[in-house]
Amino acid sequence: MAIPQSFIQELLARADVVDIVGRYVQLKKGGANFMGLCPFHGEKSPSFSVSPSKQFYHCFGCGKNGNAISFLMEHGGMTFVEAVKDLAQQYGLQVPEDDVSPQERARAAQAREQQATLTSVLEKAGIAYIKHLRNARRAIDYLKGRGLSGEIAKTFGLGYAPEGWRALASVFPDYNDPLLVESGLVITGEPGEENAQGEAKRYDRFRDRIMFPIRNVKGECIGFGGRVLGDEKPKYLNSPETPVFSKGRELYGLFEARTALREHGYALVTEGYMDVVALAQLGFANAVATLGTACTADHVQKLFRFTDSVVFSFDGDSAGRRAARKALDAALPFATDVRTVKFLFLPAEHDPDSYIREHGQEGFAAYVAKAVPLSKFMLDAAGEGCDLDTAEGRAHMASNARPLWSLLPDGTLKHQLLAEIADTVLIDSRELLQIWQPAAPHYKNSSSSRPSGKAQRPKAPENSGAMPHFEEFTGNFADLHDEGAYAGSLPMDISPARRSSGASSGNRPVRKIAGRRMSASPEDRVLRLMLTDPQSWDKLGGEEHVLLCELPAPHGPLFIWLESQLHEHGPQPWAALREGLREHPQEKYAVDQISEIPEGIECDWNEGRAILDRLLDAKLDLEQKELSDGGAETLKDPVKRQRLAFLMTRTKTRASA
Repeated sequence: MAIPQSFIQELLARADVVDIVGRYVQLKKGGANFMGLCPFHGEKSPSFSVSPSKQFYHCFGCGKNGNAISFLMEHGGMTFVEAVKDLAQQYGLQVPEDDVSPQERARAAQAREQQATLTSVLEKAGIAYIKHLRNARRAIDYLKGRGLSGEIAKTFGLGYAPEGWRALASVFPDYNDPLLVESGLVITGEPGEENAQGEAKRYDRFRDRIMFPIRNVKGECIGFGGRVLGDEKPKYLNSPETPVFSKGRELYGLFEARTALREHGYALVTEGYMDVVALAQLGFANAVATLGTACTADHVQKLFRFTDSVVFSFDGDSAGRRAARKALDAALPFATDVRTVKFLFLPAEHDPDSYIREHGQEGFAAYVAKAVPLSKFMLDAAGEGCDLDTAEGRAHMASNARPLWSLLPDGTLKHQLLAEIADTVLIDSRELLQIWQPAAPHYKNSSSSRPSGKAQRPKAPENSGAMPHFEEFTGNFADLHDEGAYAGSLPMDISPARRSSGASSGNRPVRKIAGRRMSASPEDRVLRLMLTDPQSWDKLGGEEHVLLCELPAPHGPLFIWLESQLHEHGPQPWAALREGLREHPQEKYAVDQISEIPEGIECDWNEGRAILDRLLDAKLDLEQKELSDGGAETLKDPVKRQRLAFLMTRTKTRASA
């Protein structure tokens, strides 16, 4: 849905970032600003600053910064639209929905009211389960026997559902309330099972079970998982699908793991509630679990809102391999060049809980470090059951690999895996690609069967002598043959008649601003890339997003604006972005940059990637120098000390590469 920029500005003008952040972070007045412990990384001394005058937050430790909307997105894992709606609701504002009919608007309002009602019913049940646990000695002994402390039980809101068939009748005065069935707390009997009064039988869904409340990313209770105390079946029982709960979209423990995901640098996906709780107590609070279903694309996408690295943990038996295979299918479309996906296969006799208790925290961490990368697991999955010593077996593997490889997004990883598959099946990668994609213009001009790592220099336009500073330009910014897309740009010295007179792009006069070409800095080139190929933004890592958004004007504000556009509308062509830039403070600069791009240059991600690497290296080198110069002060602060060690290791790795 499109949200008018004017409404977003009005919303941010009304919202108080100190109030929003203060609901999640304990803030104390420190001069003109408020200070607190950063919610995005672990620290012992406050380095997180919130400015009431600028309505902006900034962490001097990890670099996170933004306004009230971006805080809800970063901390709550919301999309841009979700954060705007959440913030608007807090301040009593209605998000404009001009493109929605009155009937659809009414249905949406009814759905929001229903969601709020159901979550309040579930919250009330959760509180009752917690109270029951305090007096349930058998349940308490079970949790203690599993090594859980009262503190971790409190963190996850663990409770106990008593044995009775209608225990919730003491919690909800009207046990016949339809909301109890709609929320999944109560089951209605089948026809023919009526009681003496002719009423359908009703009874609690969860009885004599340890209760694990399932929360969404905003912390609202949306369902429960219940575990038996013995060996009865089913061992685990989940809430059914409801208007507020979908197993295919939610992950147990994600709300509790938000901060730990950033501290550990990865998400550990397990298969059970108890794994998550036990791992959190033993130092791995970054664990989450699927809810009795296979990992889905929605699960993976939600995790990548919080981290760039995911490790799936499975049992080493055949069932675990099958579950891993489904997770592979779900993860492949999101495996960009800046994300990491791995697969951890535990010994058959262990689950994560038992392994860490037997081998300790360090032993488990070492095992996680040996997890299988997505690339290797994909090749293993494609080659399973194939005799690679025969032509038939190799052909079978190539056939298996094709649908998997096709799921990968374009990028370096996809090119490398094409080469590895070709090597394995003993065929040239160009020939293999021609078999898979007979008409593949993106790859067919490759000069070799292996990616060379160098972007090919595009052929210079015939009149390139008029712009000597573009001689080092290596492409990747746009196919600008569609002149209509640039109708809103600044005036040019080329009339439409002259533009249409050239037989090809090489015969067209080049664009100029005020009779001369603008100098293209590295930041300019990345800006041009992002404006003409916005999907490139999703290829960047978290540090690179921060790097670009922190650049001084005009670049930083434009990157911040572009990120908000992607969250709100998804990737858009330049013509649409041009309209969105109207009245933006940096509008003229962005339009000037687009006008400077030579005609006929096709997108090439490699140049932008190389520039970003250099910019990020320079930033991190400066940070390393500042921390090194800090001397004793750096050594006293464990966060700074850990950060310096990471940067020094990174420098050594880069030097040896």
